[in-house]
Amino acid sequence: MSIYDIEVKDIDMNSIKMEEFKGKTLLIVNVASACGFTPQYTGLQNLYDKYKDKGLEVLAFPCNQFGAQEKGTNEEIKDFCGAKYNVSFRLFDKIDVNGENASPLFVKLTEKAGREIQWNFTKFLINKDGEFVRGFGTQKKPEEIEEHIKAII
Repeated sequence: MSIYDIEVKDIDMNSIKMEEFKGKTLLIVNVASACGFTPQYTGLQNLYDKYKDKGLEVLAFPCNQFGAQEKGTNEEIKDFCGAKYNVSFRLFDKIDVNGENASPLFVKLTEKAGREIQWNFTKFLINKDGEFVRGFGTQKKPEEIEEHIKAII
């Protein structure tokens, strides 16, 4: 099964088939609004602004599994991201990334990465063919992975 076989819901609860992103470079991130790493939204937006015309899509999936740092509703998350960080990349429905209720997308990503997600703002880089390239932990700031994006975009 490819990531393109998976269906997710966006922040407005519309069904999105991942195949919509075929031919795009993807940076998939689990995010949270009340985390010490929340300022990484700025770096994610900067990467998106810089490379969206070259085919980069940043896909942000809110998750409340780590420190209960994403308690808001989808509408509150969307408002927060827009007002505080001017986010224009894609936001998705709040999900679990680990455990029995984990999103099938994140089951696939963690399987490819060879480990479960440890905290918010874990990043997964996917090439234009839908293949896992590399995972980056929470501590790795978006600007520190720019070279990896440039290499495959």
